Amino acid sequence: QVNLVESGGGLVQPGGSLRLSCEASTSIVSFAAMAWLRQITGKQREVVAQINTDGDTNYAASVKGRFTISKDGAKNTLWLHMNNLKPDDAGVYTCYADDRPVRGLQYWGAGIRVTVSS
Repeated sequence: QVNLVESGGGLVQPGGSLRLSCEASTSIVSFAAMAWLRQITGKQREVVAQINTDGDTNYAASVKGRFTISKDGAKNTLWLHMNNLKPDDAGVYTCYADDRPVRGLQYWGAGIRVTVSS
């Protein structure tokens, strides 16, 4: 059983910053990719940012230039640095890991809420 535990969410004013963390209960080095997903009320869940095993990153157009995804294999942790937050960024952010190449499995965290409001 692999667990992903998110932290760092909460309430922030528009224009503010937050850093989300996702700690894995196992080594993340072998994961093919990790990502942050976002569920906004009334909308389909989307991939906000993704990082693969080589460190290459991809971002949704709506967050490019404002969000940065990073990871540390020694700490088994994935981060999402979010700057210049907008009300439209509010939602539930979920950590995801693709372990299909090694164990044939995918993992999701429970999700953490981010609220952007003045």
